[in-house]
Amino acid sequence: MPNVLIGPTSLRGRPGPFREILEAAGFRPIDPPGDQTLTVADLRATLPEVDAMLAAGERITAELLDLAPRLRVIARTGVGYDAVDVAAATARRIAVVITPGTNHESVAEQTFALMLALTRGVVSNDTIIRAGGWSRALVQPLRGKTLGLVGLGRIGRAVATRALAFGMRVVGHDTLADADFDARHSIVRLDLDALLAESDVVSLHLPLTVQTRGLFDRATLARMRPGSYLINTARGGLVVEADLAEALASGHLAGAGLDVLNDEPPEPDNP
Repeated sequence: MPNVLIGPTSLRGRPGPFREILEAAGFRPIDPPGDQTLTVADLRATLPEVDAMLAAGERITAELLDLAPRLRVIARTGVGYDAVDVAAATARRIAVVITPGTNHESVAEQTFALMLALTRGVVSNDTIIRAGGWSRALVQPLRGKTLGLVGLGRIGRAVATRALAFGMRVVGHDTLADADFDARHSIVRLDLDALLAESDVVSLHLPLTVQTRGLFDRATLARMRPGSYLINTARGGLVVEADLAEALASGHLAGAGLDVLNDEPPEPDNP
């Protein structure tokens, strides 16, 4: 019976339809112990018996693949290949597949959760009250504000429809165009500089590539509208975190909502 390693912490050791489907198809799920992101050391004893792997954000390196001579497929529970050494997998005749369309609604909801938490002062006011203080600071509604979407794929479009329901104006920047979607939802396409200058909130929905790594560095952040917010639910590598910390400390940006980081979990000295 082929063995399937269950990598994602959200699935490991938990019941669900995915497990029933695997077992009905003749596969045996293997759940590593613990609830932390897996390392090569954690998997050294398990990998030689693994035929397939479910993965999320785990780093799949050549070193890891060398320990899995039977491995034939890596299936990511999401989109993007940046966490997998695809060249190393290909050289070993291991297929790497993704699951587009499975999590774009969830990511869009997380984007809005971060946006609302920032603009409504949810976290900052909670901190003040827990410290014995009381805040009557005014907050600005999202209605009438401009949301700039850098990336208008499945996730970006799902965020756009939510923003429109909140009464926001939506502008977007993407190398690929969907004229029908833009027309139906009154979305204005802009170049990146114009989007940064006009947007009250900028939300990132790009893959991590050679071209996009570090795209939001000191120079790009400086072109954002003063007092605006940055949301990143895409890939941590899109943002230079030290530069973002500077933009926040200086007051140029009012806040940032990050669902992803360059290193996860972050190091203690992460800015």
